Amino acid sequence: MTQRLHLVFGGELKDPSNKEFRDVEDIDIVGIFPNYEEAYSAWKSKAQQTVDNAHARYFIAHLHRLRDEETAASATEELG
Repeated sequence: MTQRLHLVFGGELKDPSNKEFRDVEDIDIVGIFPNYEEAYSAWKSKAQQTVDNAHARYFIAHLHRLRDEETAASATEELG
């Protein structure tokens, strides 16, 4: 069975209408989770903690989509 890892991260955005962080050094890395359900729970908790800050946003990144083992050259390999 394929492992499907998810990264939860967030922080303050420059403008709430886009996804550019105010300061990338202040990005909050919540953690890496083994399934979407756990990632969603962590995301929801952080989102609720920052509900009063209109510039704060948290995201779930599907890490398993970054590297497709079935493809000869995945997008990440092409960067190097």
